[in-house]
Amino acid sequence: MKLPVALWRLAKCASTTGVLLARRRLHLPRTNVGRRLDFADGTSARVYRETVVERPPLEQPVVLVVQFRMRVLNGRVGQAYFRVVSLLNTPLFAGFPGFANKLWMAADEEGRYRGLYEWDDAGLAHDYVRALWWPLAVVSRLDSIRYRVLPGRRRDDVLGGGESMATGDGWWQPVGSTPAWT
Repeated sequence: MKLPVALWRLAKCASTTGVLLARRRLHLPRTNVGRRLDFADGTSARVYRETVVERPPLEQPVVLVVQFRMRVLNGRVGQAYFRVVSLLNTPLFAGFPGFANKLWMAADEEGRYRGLYEWDDAGLAHDYVRALWWPLAVVSRLDSIRYRVLPGRRRDDVLGGGESMATGDGWWQPVGSTPAWT
């Protein structure tokens, strides 16, 4: 996606997010905060925030997993700072068509951040991630930006692990999780 198109879509998203906030349809539940997800590549990451939009039930559920490594803000202090300021990124995704929810994950053992989203419609998830590439390119190592769209999947089914879907290194596939309270 070309930069002007991405900027237009991000601006429209931010405007829609403002409307969602004004109507109190955007929430930060604590249900999954603290949950540790284990991935097929042997890494794990803890959920530090969840964002949910009130919306009609999903017609074409899709799971989107995004991964990136920051250029700076690495190490313990940098990661703590990133977790605080990342809330300011909410206008860059919450108003995109099809968005339902997101689990924000702290950096794993290799310094990679992940977001696990539930979306309605694979095409809309792809549109979002192509626009997302531009802001991620500003703050992330370009070779670290990756994503996977899983059509026909629900977030909670993917979080349960279960059947193996992984191909390659499995960076995107949760294979198990530990609830926040353990």
